[in-house]
Amino acid sequence: MSKDIENKFNVKTKSIKCEAVGSTDYLKFERAAHEWLKLKETELKMSSMVKYTNIIVHYLIPEFGERDIEIITRDDIWRFSGSLLEHGSAGSLGLSPKTVNCILSVLKNIFAYYAREKYAAVADIKDISVKQPQKTMRILSRSEQTAVSDFLCSNPTPCNLGILLSLYTGLRIGEICALKWGDINFSDKYIYVHNTMQRIQTLSDTGEKTQVIIMPPKSECSIRRIPIPTKIIPLLARSRQQSDSFLLTGRNDRYIEPRCMENHFGRIKQYCGINDINFHALRHTFATRCIELGFDIKSLSEILGHASVNITLNRYVHPSMELKRENMDKLCTLLNG
Repeated sequence: MSKDIENKFNVKTKSIKCEAVGSTDYLKFERAAHEWLKLKETELKMSSMVKYTNIIVHYLIPEFGERDIEIITRDDIWRFSGSLLEHGSAGSLGLSPKTVNCILSVLKNIFAYYAREKYAAVADIKDISVKQPQKTMRILSRSEQTAVSDFLCSNPTPCNLGILLSLYTGLRIGEICALKWGDINFSDKYIYVHNTMQRIQTLSDTGEKTQVIIMPPKSECSIRRIPIPTKIIPLLARSRQQSDSFLLTGRNDRYIEPRCMENHFGRIKQYCGINDINFHALRHTFATRCIELGFDIKSLSEILGHASVNITLNRYVHPSMELKRENMDKLCTLLNG
């Protein structure tokens, strides 16, 4: 385990003597959590390690750290979930169902690890989760998309080109921020997506609290080649820079991070008179328009970098009222007279 992660873990909890296999803390939850995190370090990205460390330190250790893992019951987990939903945040406000499920996921993995590796008789909590209400993602209407597209094409700054690419290729904000001119193949007209940018918390107690990192996407499916719509090629060609330069800055020594890109998009929204939408809605809008235009779902899923078409259908495709009306009007062919 890296020194920063181990320090973070031990600063917030008592230090664990991993070599004392025969000690009384052998079945303590705190020890199990530490061992599981150490095991996962070699296979997880840094951002995931930070996330899991924070979940263990701030939520799981305070609740279960001193308890023997074998005597933690399903009822304990249900009560824990309820308390997180009611007053789990720092300000005693409730956590979102999504956050609670992330915490439960780490807890389940620790239990599974100890049951598998130590043959411990831990509670079966695989089916415990918090119901998440389905949220309908707000996407751009066709008129709003036209307004945004017209503005971006009329003002083809590097950042505006990045927004245009997101709207017409489905790129994530982190992928746009990490994109370099060398990732754009002008002869074959495609974008090679192989990096993403994000700001993550540092686990060290010295220096900056966060840092920006550029790394491969979260899954192999997200490493992909995306065809560029033909009409966007000339706009990109006129702004083309050196291969090692970032698309959004035209320089190799300066980048624009996701939160700054989100702020820039906010100013464009305001100019176009659009509210209640964020940068990620561009990706949802792209997926929805593709379905409306008759894209086959497998092609769309690969363009978006999804592991399965079910993710595409269930999470990113939102039929518009226009499409629903067009489909309903098809029934008119069955009417006589």
